[in-house]
Amino acid sequence: MRKILLLSDTHSHIDERIMKHVMWSDEVWHAGDIGNLKVTDSLKAVRPLRAVYGNIDDHQARAEFPLHNRFWCEQVAVWITHIGGYPGKYNPAIRQEILTNPPQLFICGHSHILKVQFDKTLNLLHLNPGAAGVHGFHQVRTMLRFVIDGDKIKDMEIVELGKRGGSEQYSVNSDQ
Repeated sequence: MRKILLLSDTHSHIDERIMKHVMWSDEVWHAGDIGNLKVTDSLKAVRPLRAVYGNIDDHQARAEFPLHNRFWCEQVAVWITHIGGYPGKYNPAIRQEILTNPPQLFICGHSHILKVQFDKTLNLLHLNPGAAGVHGFHQVRTMLRFVIDGDKIKDMEIVELGKRGGSEQYSVNSDQ
């Protein structure tokens, strides 16, 4: 069993609200637009990190992280990329591969819009954690946390970190 914290679009921002949830996790996954590598350095200092670079990331991030990260977690095939689209509207750059070799869990960032959607056609779960940073058009900073246990993805929670520019306390919403 692995407890996963999924975030994206930090745009050089890391704070204690994010780090509290990092401490809950066994692994942290970052779906790109890291910004300053101090973000990923902070994450890696306390938990194993899997990440991809995004469209705003510089040559240093691109040297450290791949554009696509495909791996197994427990018995679940995972694919993380930054600009992936969503069910029915996948990015043309990855469309053929996702159609011919779909993972069970497809993760992307970029839109700053939190989305958890099952793709019935490809039999995969699509996740976009929204944006955990303070820059962008999103109103509320969000992340996702969940558990992978064998071949099961379970206990999905939306983590709200407060308003993008505000000092509100974080809250964790769950439908458990």
